[in-house]
Amino acid sequence: MSASGLNETQLVIITGMSGAGKTVAIQSFEDLGFFCVDNLPPTLLQKFLELMKDSKNKMNKVALVMDLRGREFFDHLFSALDEMAKSWVAPRVLFLDAEDSTLVRRYKETRRSHPLAPSGLPLEGIKLERELLEELKGRAQIIYNTSQSSPRELREKILKEFSSNKDSIFTVNVMSFGFKHGLPIDADLVFDVRFLPNPHYVEHMRPKTGLDVEVSSYVLKWTETNQFLEKVIDLLTFMLPHYKKEGKSQLVVAIGCTGGQHRSVALSEHIGHHFEKDYHVSITHRDMKRRKD
Repeated sequence: MSASGLNETQLVIITGMSGAGKTVAIQSFEDLGFFCVDNLPPTLLQKFLELMKDSKNKMNKVALVMDLRGREFFDHLFSALDEMAKSWVAPRVLFLDAEDSTLVRRYKETRRSHPLAPSGLPLEGIKLERELLEELKGRAQIIYNTSQSSPRELREKILKEFSSNKDSIFTVNVMSFGFKHGLPIDADLVFDVRFLPNPHYVEHMRPKTGLDVEVSSYVLKWTETNQFLEKVIDLLTFMLPHYKKEGKSQLVVAIGCTGGQHRSVALSEHIGHHFEKDYHVSITHRDMKRRKD
């Protein structure tokens, strides 16, 4: 493995108090492109490091959750951390904590039992867990107290700390589709453009798609098309920063016409390219190749 590869490798071990936000944390690392493993037994850590090293940089961003579901293995974790300090990769330990009163409240809200007190009071399990994790907390490079943090705020902290390219965290997916093939189930916003003039009724354009210059020029030449684009782009310009601020990692904007071949394709291309200068944009055409000439 090259020196540059070693420098780029990131290994984060996520641990801490049950109820402090480890689920939100691992989801945030997934959004950052990390390879994530939940509840990896510390006894397997050295084997996992060998797998990372042999993957030739294909697993150079890894986040591992280790908590008291594997408490009998914690001695192995401490020895593994000591060994890793001498190896080719230095892990960063992220410890999530919260005040006892906050953890009790969260357990009551979710009606879950604490893993260390399955039939007792949550506070009993919390106090035992805090005692068991004391040494591990002392080894952590990063400690977040989530007592006053919402899930969105915790996510923002993680993205700010661990993102190597903050501008590409939020992705705008612009998708064209045909209503006759059904609504896309993963769409966040849907715009219906079936009211616009349809190239399908121009015989020589019928077998073509909105990717053809002749078709896109036809779709874009109408006054109502340009009015629609002006309003939609203005709306998205307002909404996208707020979606990003709220903590979404991506937004799917679906543009639908009848068959998903002409109008929706041309408009998706136009809208997607408009926002490329400010966001990471992906443009897909779900039904374009399903046409029947």
